[in-house]
Amino acid sequence: MHARHRATPSARFARPHSLRGVLLLGCLLAFTACSIPRLQFPGVYKIDIQQGNIITQEMIDQLRPGMTKRQVTFVMGTPLIRDPFNQDRWDYVYNYQPGGGERGQERVTMFFENDLLTHFTGDFKPSEESTAGAADAAPAADNS
Repeated sequence: MHARHRATPSARFARPHSLRGVLLLGCLLAFTACSIPRLQFPGVYKIDIQQGNIITQEMIDQLRPGMTKRQVTFVMGTPLIRDPFNQDRWDYVYNYQPGGGERGQERVTMFFENDLLTHFTGDFKPSEESTAGAADAAPAADNS
């Protein structure tokens, strides 16, 4: 006959304590893992993230006061933000983050009056060459 093996009181309570310890340790690891700032894994490739309208200085240099909305759309593309309450303001926003690097943002806001470009503001300004070229072209257009 087999002798019954009776669990001793210490063996009976060892199991729940070890289960509680494992759960407590797992919870602590999970919470601390979320709070580690910028955990870096070696050999992991991080892609560049680009969102919005790409804005270049060449595009800005093509803009002139008096351009129609259609002409601005041809140069700059469709605006990322069109304010539904102010149809005469268009916002072009470009966000970029090089793989694992600092996030950057560029903005340009176009203002229209009677569907013609009046001015724009933002991170870009017309270059000296483009403003000089526009000043030279304006009198020639008036003489025709």
